[in-house]
Amino acid sequence: MHRHGYKGRKFHRETDQRKALIKGLADSLVKYEAIETTLPKAKEIVPYMEKLITKAKKADLHNRRQVISSLQTIESANKLFDELTPKLKSRNSGHLRISKTTTRKGDNAMQARVSFIFDEIKEAVKEVKEAKVVTKTEKPAVKKTTVKKPVVKKEVK
Repeated sequence: MHRHGYKGRKFHRETDQRKALIKGLADSLVKYEAIETTLPKAKEIVPYMEKLITKAKKADLHNRRQVISSLQTIESANKLFDELTPKLKSRNSGHLRISKTTTRKGDNAMQARVSFIFDEIKEAVKEVKEAKVVTKTEKPAVKKTTVKKPVVKKEVK
């Protein structure tokens, strides 16, 4: 048997339960801007959210209605359109980051954190790095003074 045409993970759930799970994860991600979940769920939610973010960037009525139907609440869809996508305008893709955290105590499942990558943070980091470079170059040169130790001559017999 081959795997052609089978897309996505099943998570041991029926189709409607799986869709509800993905919608709930996406809604929480928009609401809290970062979530921690199991690694397979994190890997499944990223392409789903990338498509929603791309639709939200176009910001017309049709795309807004599609995003509302893909998330659980209208408030989270509005937050995605009004607050989050303006921060992500300079990127074409790669709006989300998955970072592995720890294993869960009960079943040893690998946990992962999914969060947005905002460009404002990068700009702030660049400004801090530039400020550090400027302060390093502006330090006055300190003249090194070397102290010579007295040499003790050994007497030869």
